[in-house]
This record gives sequence, C-alpha cells and structure tokens, in this order.
Amino acid sequence: MSAPVHPSEARMETEHPEAPGYRAGRTLPLRVEAMRQLRRRRTLLMGGILAALPFILIIAFAIGGTPDGEDGGGEGGGGGRINLMDVATESAANFAATSLFVSAGFLLVVPVALFCGDTVASEASWSSLRYLLAAPVPRVRLLWSKLVVALGFSLAAMVLLPLVALVAGTAAYGWGPLKLPTGGALSAGDTVPRLAIVVAFIFVSQLVTAGLAFWLSTKTDAPLGAVGGAVGLTIVGNVLDAVTALGSWRDFLPAHWQFAWADALQPQLEWGGMIKGTAVSVTYALILFALAFRGFSRKDIVS
Repeated sequence: MSAPVHPSEARMETEHPEAPGYRAGRTLPLRVEAMRQLRRRRTLLMGGILAALPFILIIAFAIGGTPDGEDGGGEGGGGGRINLMDVATESAANFAATSLFVSAGFLLVVPVALFCGDTVASEASWSSLRYLLAAPVPRVRLLWSKLVVALGFSLAAMVLLPLVALVAGTAAYGWGPLKLPTGGALSAGDTVPRLAIVVAFIFVSQLVTAGLAFWLSTKTDAPLGAVGGAVGLTIVGNVLDAVTALGSWRDFLPAHWQFAWADALQPQLEWGGMIKGTAVSVTYALILFALAFRGFSRKDIVS
C-alpha cells in the first residue's frame, strides 16, 4: 500500500501541477476577471450613482440658488480651510472640484471598500473559491488578479465622477478658469492637470481602505462584513482625527491628510501635505496587502 498523502502535499500538487502546457501566469487573466466584475450588478449600480451625483448637485444649486459656503469647507493637510462651495458654479472646473470635495470624505470610500472587500469573500460565499483553486489557479495569482482588477475599478470610479462633472458643468456653467476660494484663478490649461493630481492623491489616500477591505475579504466568507468593516474602520479614523487632544499623533492617521489635495488647487502647487499623506497611506496599505497574501496562502479553503 502507498503511504497516505499529507493534505499540505496534496494542496501543493493541486496548486503546482506539472501538466503539459500549464502556465501559472496564464490562469485567471485580468481581462476575464475584469469582465466578470464589470457585469456584476453592484458595479453598474455604483457607476450609476457616481455618474448621477453631478446632475443631482446641478439640480440642488438650481433650486437653492447661489451656493452659500458658510457651512462648507474642510481641513487640509496643512491645517488650512478650503471652501469650494462658494465658487462651485463659476465654471465646469469649479464644479468638478466641488463634486470631488463633497464626495471624497465618504462617497468615494464606498466603491473602494466594495470593489476590494467583495473580491475573495464573494467567491467564498458562492462556494466557488475552492473550484477556482482547483482549476488550478495559484493562490498568489488569484489574489493578485482580483486585487489589480479591484484597484482598477476603484480608480475608474474616481475618474468617472470628475469626468461627468466636467461635461455636465460645461453644459450648465460653461468652460473657464478654476477660480480659487482664496482669490486668483488657475488658467483653463492648468485645470485638467491639477484635477488629475487631485484624483491621483484621492486614490492613493484610499489605498488604506482598499487594504483593509481586501485583508478582511480574505478572512471572512461574508462580503458585507468585509465591506462594512472597511468602511467602519475608515469612519473610526475620521473620528479619531477630529480629536484634537491627540495632537501630533494625528499625523499618523491617513484621515488627517485626506484633504491635502487642496494644496493642488492653489496658485503655487504645494506638495508637502500630499507627500506626507501618500507616505502614510502607502505604508499602511502595503502592510495590509502583505497580511492578506500571507494569511490567504496558509488558509484552509473549505468554501
């Protein structure tokens, strides 16, 4: 009789077969995973919500009249106050910047948590995860494909909002320079590059939420638990940042730098706050992604 095969050895044989023509790098192509995620109802719903937001704001401004910025504003990385609501209807560029401002604190957190938290957990909840690994798709390859696609959809969501806002804002308010709340303006030629910097920083600042959601997705079979947990922890970070008694400890909170992109909407571009915010966000994100890969590589898949 042959000796029994240890489960870990059987798993290694399953994940690393030596069948003719097998290439681990060709399993679960990114385009296949992207099309799977694109056809899902939650992707279409989230895209519809983000595309509809600029039109909702235009209707709100039309009903309410000229925006009143007394209650607006937010705290940037350098401790200053930004008040984009005062100039929201001055041009399409101002309207796009305002759309980003009102959604960066929470609305744009949701698609990141949704796309990254629903990756592995959804497969586990459908009991299809073990069949993917038996295909065979190596675990690292599976996580890598799902993470790249999730981050790609998250970035697409953040690009979609200002693009729709620029188009809708041009129709409603016309194209022109971006007028600054502090005085002065950015030329029309500088507007798009500056808004691109804003979107890039918002995406980087949300990598912490992406890391949380992705890590939780590898720990649970409940997609809503991973998504809700990431959103909840992000909210906790925002609450802690509001506790001024923490003093300089708030500098280590990603939420403290979430509006540092306001420095990109100044006559002289300031990089200090955005660089610090990027360093904090990327550090946390890399740790969380590493924990996700390490934990999933040792996890017994039963669903």
